[in-house]
Amino acid sequence: MIGYPNVGKSSLVNRLSGTREAVVHETAGVTRDRKEVPAEWNGRRFTLIDTGGIDEAERDSMAQAIRGQANAALKDCDGALMVVDAKAGLRPGDEEVADMLRRSHIPIILAANKCDSVTTIPFAAEFHKLGLGEPVPVSAAEGLGIGDLLDRISMLLGEEIPIGPMLEEPVRLALIGRPNAGKSSLVNQLTGEDRVIVSEIAGTTRDAIDTPLEIPAELAGGRARTVLLVDTAGLRRNAKIDGSLEQAAALRSRRAAERATVALVVCDALDGVTTQDLRIAELSMQSGCATALVLNKWDLVKDSGREPDDVLADAQALVGTRSRLRPRVLTASALTGRHVSRLLTEAVGLADRASERIPTPMLNRFLSEIVAARQPPAVQGKRLKLIYGAQTETSPPRFAIQVNSRSRITKAYAYYIENRIRERFNLEGVPIIIDLIEHRSRRGERD
Repeated sequence: MIGYPNVGKSSLVNRLSGTREAVVHETAGVTRDRKEVPAEWNGRRFTLIDTGGIDEAERDSMAQAIRGQANAALKDCDGALMVVDAKAGLRPGDEEVADMLRRSHIPIILAANKCDSVTTIPFAAEFHKLGLGEPVPVSAAEGLGIGDLLDRISMLLGEEIPIGPMLEEPVRLALIGRPNAGKSSLVNQLTGEDRVIVSEIAGTTRDAIDTPLEIPAELAGGRARTVLLVDTAGLRRNAKIDGSLEQAAALRSRRAAERATVALVVCDALDGVTTQDLRIAELSMQSGCATALVLNKWDLVKDSGREPDDVLADAQALVGTRSRLRPRVLTASALTGRHVSRLLTEAVGLADRASERIPTPMLNRFLSEIVAARQPPAVQGKRLKLIYGAQTETSPPRFAIQVNSRSRITKAYAYYIENRIRERFNLEGVPIIIDLIEHRSRRGERD
């Protein structure tokens, strides 16, 4: 999907895919990175790549980066769908994009968008001048002509490639954090290419960008794995969010965390772990996502006048006292690549631990041990008893523990059980759910 700014490419992506994956806003230039969105028509599956608007007249660094992303998309695709604004008519910018597409030597479909009624369909005829064939009049807003456009896309793609056997579900790894912490730089370092735009300007990323990545066996616990990297927009406190566009970007970041398996909360090592970083970690925990904190820009710590060991110790102490999840604190440098591969190893390990099932006999032996180490509380002379435990779900782990009376449970002892489970079964950074169920088989224990 390629074209001049504000012609409706993202709206058309959403209409063709039947989703709301692409960010749509009345402000021109919202889309910057290339975003892949799966679509299907008549049983044929394909991927739409949304790109930022191309304006050759703009020469600033952001415009150049957007053009670079669009060119990278053209190199990877089987065909191009050029989108023009039928209401605005033919513009010099459209001719420049058409020239670029002709040089790419790939099949091209021309879509005249914003033909919102039958009376506006003739507006598409003007775009014959681009020399890209018959324009398809469509309306992303109203759905007019979408079926015809999908038929043209199917014809362009040719015969369908047979679908192979189902592969293992990838580990969905979301990089979340405050603006300008280096999330996009980490994505580019992990993928080995300029997959997303990196800028010193905070808030450059406005969408959740999915990037598949193959992890070799030596980094993934002995077998090759697939990780789906999700780069997200920076999250600020609600009071500091400026305008509907940033609000929409923040909402998409939260949704990315909700559908991720693992979240890495990227922090600026020069700032250490802040209260907002812990709030973001809490957000991912509440969505059932395994979490670790990453102190990025670690290469700059020595020059800041502080000892790296002190910075790491302070961060670990803060996390230990302020977070029930107790996530690990890792260090990395997206600039130099130091310890970046270790982040993938940690992410895969977190996903595996969150999906493991603890055998029931092992869990009950463990419950007996923690009761022996610390007696449960007594209320009015009657002591709480942990009768039986079993794990009922995974990802995140969920445990059901039968007790003789829920009224005798204290918050301190509930946290004690949670912390001991986390320590014994290596679940630091993994959210766990404990259901304390009152056992009603004995008449004397009924309320």
